[in-house]
Amino acid sequence: MTTEIFHDSDADLSVIQGKKVAVVGYGSQGHAHALNLRDSGVEVAIALKEGSTSIPKAQEAGFEVKTVADAADWADVIVILAPDQHQRGIYADSIKDHLAPGKTLLFAHGFNIRFGYITAPEGVDVVMVAPKGPGHTVRREYEAGRGVPVIVAVEVDASGSAWDTAWSYAKAIGGLRAGGIKTTFTEETETDLFGEQAVLCGGMSHLVQYGFETLVEAGYQPQIAYFEVLHELKLIVDLMWEGGIAKQRWSISDTAEYGDYVSGPRVIDPHVKENMKAVLGDIQSGAFAQRFIDDQDAGAPEFLGLRAKEETHPIESVGRDLRALFAWKQQDSDYTDGSAAR
Repeated sequence: MTTEIFHDSDADLSVIQGKKVAVVGYGSQGHAHALNLRDSGVEVAIALKEGSTSIPKAQEAGFEVKTVADAADWADVIVILAPDQHQRGIYADSIKDHLAPGKTLLFAHGFNIRFGYITAPEGVDVVMVAPKGPGHTVRREYEAGRGVPVIVAVEVDASGSAWDTAWSYAKAIGGLRAGGIKTTFTEETETDLFGEQAVLCGGMSHLVQYGFETLVEAGYQPQIAYFEVLHELKLIVDLMWEGGIAKQRWSISDTAEYGDYVSGPRVIDPHVKENMKAVLGDIQSGAFAQRFIDDQDAGAPEFLGLRAKEETHPIESVGRDLRALFAWKQQDSDYTDGSAAR
């Protein structure tokens, strides 16, 4: 499969400049998309529910704030940036009845389209522009004259020009300065969920917890265990982010590199890959999505219960106490400036 990468020269900014854009939500991604679009000469309004705490923030930034229904009626392009579990409700209540042929629904993640929770009416384009970084990074990189890479997809090209709109939007938020990769809603959604669950969030979190437990149960001090399995993790991730696994291995000691080769496969063995395949299977079949949405619809008892349980893990209290002693206080910018990872 050949990867197609697009840059600023491959997109026509005037396409999105000729459309009215409503950004639904003014959180991490919402504020970044809206500000970057406006700075690129696009007419933008913010769509929020009445009483939203984000209304003053959007107004202070100089945006006109509309109800979601009014914005959907007004806009040519409706950008849905609300959390996954809320999108279908917002769409059904305030967007669906205000769509007409020629309009575009734009997403930054394919969850609701891939699993059928949102279905656009005939004549409406459905596209995705997904920056591979948090909103504040998307905004900061744009202001610096750079950009965060994006992946772009078209699910429905009713107008025949959906790709032109998608690439133009990607250019307007700065994504094509870094590069845009052509994908599909299915590929983006399934790989994103898998990466989060098996490696970046679920895999990493539980690997750290098990490492901490193993050292503490063997009689080592919890504070020392914390430093060795959690605190130093960022250093390793930064090296991998900068130059791949090879740079990480080049940068560490020979002892650490040798241990990587001989001991890593004892912990992350072929059984882990088989478990990963099972996780991917649940994602592909829609079983994970159904479990998540059903739990959210019920008030999120499983989600909230798991969150509360994980917050009581001993590594959390040890970490809080240690970080309180640091003369150097960790800030968000320490993880997003310079060479830091997403």
